[in-house]
Amino acid sequence: MVAKLSRRSAVPCRALTGAVGLALLGAGLPAAASDGAGPDLTRFYAQKVAWSRCDGPDMPADLECGRVTVPLDYARPGAGTLDLALARYRATGKKRGSVVLNFGGPGGPGVNELASGAKEFMGLTNGYDVVAFDPRGVGRSSPVSCGNGSEEAAAALDADTDVSDPKAGLELLRKAAAACARNSGPVLRHIGTVNASRDLDVIRQAVGDRKLNYLGFSYGTRLGAVYAAQFPGKVGRLVLDGVDTLTEPLAEQGVAGAEGQQRALEDFITWCTEDVACPFGQDPRAAREQVVRLVRSLDRNPVPTGLGGGFTGQDLAGAIGQALYSRRLWPSLERALADLLEDGDTRAVMGFASAGTAVPARKAHHSGLVDEEDVPVDNLPAALMAVNCADDPDRPTAGRITRDLGRLRARYEEASPVFGRYRLTEVLMCYGRPRGTDFIREEVHDVRTPKMLLVGTRGDPATPYRWTVETARRLGSSAVVLDNRGEGHTGYASAECVHRKVDAFLLYGSLPADGSSCASEHDD
Repeated sequence: MVAKLSRRSAVPCRALTGAVGLALLGAGLPAAASDGAGPDLTRFYAQKVAWSRCDGPDMPADLECGRVTVPLDYARPGAGTLDLALARYRATGKKRGSVVLNFGGPGGPGVNELASGAKEFMGLTNGYDVVAFDPRGVGRSSPVSCGNGSEEAAAALDADTDVSDPKAGLELLRKAAAACARNSGPVLRHIGTVNASRDLDVIRQAVGDRKLNYLGFSYGTRLGAVYAAQFPGKVGRLVLDGVDTLTEPLAEQGVAGAEGQQRALEDFITWCTEDVACPFGQDPRAAREQVVRLVRSLDRNPVPTGLGGGFTGQDLAGAIGQALYSRRLWPSLERALADLLEDGDTRAVMGFASAGTAVPARKAHHSGLVDEEDVPVDNLPAALMAVNCADDPDRPTAGRITRDLGRLRARYEEASPVFGRYRLTEVLMCYGRPRGTDFIREEVHDVRTPKMLLVGTRGDPATPYRWTVETARRLGSSAVVLDNRGEGHTGYASAECVHRKVDAFLLYGSLPADGSSCASEHDD
């Protein structure tokens, strides 16, 4: 799930198969050049990043960019490569290495996020280079795209879908999966967290670190946990904020996400209706009903946009869901919804969406970095689905979906009349894709690493606090939990107490006691 910080705020088989290969990477060895136990990765681990000034008018002058090359397929490193985009702020104090960031998603481009959110992390430059990257399939690193496949998938579960005989909907989902494969190219078969973790270890070596120091938000916590399982001997100081689940199937994750977003929406509406400028009036119950009617109305009659498409109720649900990640966005969301209701102006609310409604019909099958302007408009949602499907081994058959769709739809709509259909469509988009890996569910547990810090926020709309507790229990004695009793998605950017404790651990190795807490800092 995408982590939004304060400023604005899935598929292929495992690339390395067989017990020998997993044991090799699990031990954190950089290559298997001499004993024949696995593929030779020496050339990838021999890289050093050549840093230079970042291109682009919006890039900060002190941000440096670079790249690393990784195998497309770790089982066959000679069969092709990918370049991954990197960015860093250099350490200002005595340098002790690097700390690598992942902002979540899956599908969030790290380079742009670091460029726009530098102030949150400047304290870490007292001892570290602060490094971010675009994971494979994301941003400038061989970006995936579904073309018009996302529109087909959304249509598969529209209001007219016959839940007792969803054959037409399943065919649309199959076409959507084919469109994603066609528009994404070879990287789609080798995407997912297991491969991203291997890439992360190549990055660790390329920036010159013996061990990985890491700060991951939301989905980035899944990536960090997988790294700890694959490379336990290479773990340095590792922080997971907004902790993802390692065990729940996508269908259960979707329900949890819908419930969390609905609670956050109701909190927003309560806040909004206390303002005379609230476009829904001053009655919270009536306002909640208005939002539901608005979503359904836009699904029936989308509003034309300047991008050549229509803005639907599902587009609105996605945009509102993004805005709800941070209370700091609520005033902007209130104004954007007023523009939509009063003038039919979608521009402001579309600004919250993770992607536009029109998708360029281009194929960007590059192994090298693509130009910023060539990143497909739908890259974030396309990458999100690609990674989530790659990480999930469940693939219900057409018969199973036919039997369960009515029950699932009712369950999702009960969880949220606003976000239910949107979240169910995300889950169903794995239909027609190859079965994902079982590595995360079966192998990521009881890790033997130094202590790591897990931050869970009680009012998190995207990653419920119980996931922090469950993941900590699964990871074992290495996990130390910090209970953030605030609201919003993740704690580092919104809670000074969390920020201070995370920095103290990363910079000085000072861990809070397991189970300690940060009080809520929310002030109405």
